[in-house]
Amino acid sequence: MTNAPESSAEDSLIAHYFKPLATDPGALGLVDDAAILQALGSDIVVTTDAVVEGVHYLASDPPDTIARKALRVNLSDLAAKGAVPAGFVLTLALRSREDAWLRPFADALGEDAKTFACPLFGGDTVSTPGPQMISITAFGRVPQGRMVGRAGAQPGDRILVTGTIGDAALGLDVLKGGAVANALASDPHARETLISRYRVPQPRNALAHGVRDHATAAMDVSDGLAGDLTKLCAASGVSATIEVTSVPLSVAAAGLIAGKVVSVETLLAGGDDYEVLCTVPPAQGDALIALGRAAGLAVTAIGTIVAGHERPRFLDGQGQELVLKRLSYSHF
Repeated sequence: MTNAPESSAEDSLIAHYFKPLATDPGALGLVDDAAILQALGSDIVVTTDAVVEGVHYLASDPPDTIARKALRVNLSDLAAKGAVPAGFVLTLALRSREDAWLRPFADALGEDAKTFACPLFGGDTVSTPGPQMISITAFGRVPQGRMVGRAGAQPGDRILVTGTIGDAALGLDVLKGGAVANALASDPHARETLISRYRVPQPRNALAHGVRDHATAAMDVSDGLAGDLTKLCAASGVSATIEVTSVPLSVAAAGLIAGKVVSVETLLAGGDDYEVLCTVPPAQGDALIALGRAAGLAVTAIGTIVAGHERPRFLDGQGQELVLKRLSYSHF
């Protein structure tokens, strides 16, 4: 993080809260205005995401969950590229520098940096009169030429997705006191589980090597499964057919669908899942599913890549196409 020639409020904030997170020698103890990231014979994968108060998280969200979400949405991108985390830089736009907010934020960020072996390299802190904003740029390493992009899907590939779909959108509805909150009023466990899925994503970095070894194309699901699959297909110049009954749902989500509290579209178009969506040659799909199982992570086949340039088709249990009015959640 940048330092002025003389000690300043920014210097004190950096030294107090963030210098302990800069454990890589290339961070130079945060005393410089740059850092050194060694390639170690690999390609460097770079991704950046910002989370903004009122857009990506609620003002009432605990600071520790905000820190974890800010880093993990970037780690999710690295996982989908088949990359191993190497480090990150952080930009904080803050309204105030209250210890009651900064201490749990920094502590949680440090815990995740250690858990995912992704140390802080530097960044910047600024003051803002508007909504708070945390921007992270994360770096990862892959063997040269091995990054998995969006443009490699081929007709016949199986479409796989990790985890469960739609929980984060349901968690946001709970926090906003919507229909899901009312339906789960007597089920605090389900409510808290869904809220956690919105506030604290679970990046699938344990599967990064498997994605790199088996996937022809991949991305993480941040704006909604339907919309993100559409983006992947457009980049690859193909189309897709999805069996909606195969899309993995949590027990809570399945119950809300059965009770007609929410529609299938709500889950398919809901944002903030941060699961890995990938395409795999037919002969390799089972291998990736098995790797997920070994890592304690469900990986589910939900459809097939087909030739064409039409939007992906979503078929119900009777083989009838579901017409989705909305494909994704917009963070803009």
